[in-house]
Amino acid sequence: MDVIAVAETGATADGTAVPAERVRIPLLTEVLFDRRFDDLHRPWTELFRRDIFHYRDGLSPAERSELAYRRLRMVNEEIDSVEDLVSETDRLVSLHEWLGVVDGTLTTLATIHYNLFLGSLLRLDPRRTVDLVPFTRLRRYGTVLITELGYGNNAAELETTATYRPDSDTFVLHTPSFAAQKFMPNTGPVGGCKSGLVAARLIVRGENCGVFLFLVPLRDAQGPLPGIRVRPLSETPGSAVDHAITSFDRVTLPRTALLAGDHAELTGEGAFHSRIGSRRRRFLRSIQRVTTGKLCLSAAALGGARASLAIAVRYGHRRHTFAPASRSGVPVFAYRCHQTRLIGAVARAYAATFLLRETTRRCAGRGDTESAEAEVLVAVAKGWITWQARDIVIECRERCGAQGLLSANRIVDLLTPIESTITAEGDNLVIWTKAAADMLTGRGYSPPAAPATRTGELTDRAFLLDLLVRHELYCLRHARGRLSMSGAGPMDRWNHAVNPALDLVDAYAARRAAQAFLAAAGRVDDHATRSLLEQVFQLFVLQRLTPYAGLLLADGHLTAEAVRDLAPAVDRVSAGLAPHALTLVAAFAIPDPVLQAPIATDRYAAVYDDPAGPWHTVPVG
Repeated sequence: MDVIAVAETGATADGTAVPAERVRIPLLTEVLFDRRFDDLHRPWTELFRRDIFHYRDGLSPAERSELAYRRLRMVNEEIDSVEDLVSETDRLVSLHEWLGVVDGTLTTLATIHYNLFLGSLLRLDPRRTVDLVPFTRLRRYGTVLITELGYGNNAAELETTATYRPDSDTFVLHTPSFAAQKFMPNTGPVGGCKSGLVAARLIVRGENCGVFLFLVPLRDAQGPLPGIRVRPLSETPGSAVDHAITSFDRVTLPRTALLAGDHAELTGEGAFHSRIGSRRRRFLRSIQRVTTGKLCLSAAALGGARASLAIAVRYGHRRHTFAPASRSGVPVFAYRCHQTRLIGAVARAYAATFLLRETTRRCAGRGDTESAEAEVLVAVAKGWITWQARDIVIECRERCGAQGLLSANRIVDLLTPIESTITAEGDNLVIWTKAAADMLTGRGYSPPAAPATRTGELTDRAFLLDLLVRHELYCLRHARGRLSMSGAGPMDRWNHAVNPALDLVDAYAARRAAQAFLAAAGRVDDHATRSLLEQVFQLFVLQRLTPYAGLLLADGHLTAEAVRDLAPAVDRVSAGLAPHALTLVAAFAIPDPVLQAPIATDRYAAVYDDPAGPWHTVPVG
């Protein structure tokens, strides 16, 4: 259906009415999915309609883990070329966007196997010496073992060693200490035969050459291979990944196990050469797929957030409650307090989606995930999108009341996987701190030009964007000022600057999201659809600016009257968008067989009906 059958109208940012029935859902979908829904996204929605991906209640963690591996094999069977999938960033990101709707455990397994394992293998084995067929056909599952019990974000200093023995032309892989145990890889018994890319210090002739990845067979049908010790970790609520702690007792590896890429070489005479002088940079080159992984996890989190919004908004229109002077009651969504929270979350989801599209396009279009600019942008986007996604899902859970606590209604089960995305591929706070340091020193970041001095209305989109730019420039000046404080050591100076610098990162993310949002809306020819998007943009920016109104007032960028009008403006725009709420979430294009949430359907109460209940009994006589 091209239009939504709602009789009410909304109002555009300039006050012009937008008839709800004129906004075509497919046009919104095309904008949200960068006009690539049919070729990139629709195939996944068709695949995930199948019965094997439907929600199943009452499974034990072991059964859910086994089911996730079976689902992964089903996904793999439908991929024409696994190598092409891994190499095409936009297609890989689109897969994760829908995995995040379906199954958090499956998402984790897929991102490890396709992005981290196969992506690294393809990149670091340019001569194609490794037979990929067992992995592309999933006869062997690929995992990655980088993090150690004592080394996470400082993994470049990890302790596991791979010592070269020139007499046998082999390596000896060894875990030298308690802290060097590999922490949390999915090396458990579920999923069959497994191999892993193990990060270890390459030791040649007694010299530490830096951390490289080694291809290591881990287990066969009988269990862990000799010298490999695997111990299961405790359960993770909401996830059934077979996480374990893994160590190596002098495991012999062939020379071909070393994956040095095109930047290093170990000669037949046992001499090590690398065109990269820094050991840290060698390690970062080896784990470069982590950058792509940030995009994949952002997509997965955002997919889960959009699914939660679709459920919560639809439920809000179906669930009735009391109303003043009404005998029949009204949908809970009729209350402004309900509308404002959910529509505000919808606006953030739209902004996050447009930021994801821009960031993915930036990396996929040029094949560029290594430049300083791309590195900073991806890290900033990953932190902002996954944090936004978590906040959105929590809001949706609360708006659905007790129903939102039931796994069958999906929302609560979407939360834990999003928590995982906040930590995986670089803990958000840590990668934002690194991005903040880069931005303060001008690495990968060019501050926006200061807008021309002018005043404007809160309905003026260009003025609203200018205010976001002004806030970002304020954060930059403030953080740099704190960093330049005299009379303090390096640690104290950084501690003075770090929180203002993190405010800069947040401001940069919001500004980039807003710019991407406005650019996407500007590419829409249909007036009604473009007006609706501009209204959602206005709500997003107004909500972003509200906490900083005092600073903007103090610097003369907002008048006192405008500051007083911010909260009422949010209320007005939310009210104008309320008639379009179902349209806005319908544009997420999540089919009911994929969404699988009883409360998101018209007959959700029938799920709880009891055929033998007394209300079905026909009175006698």
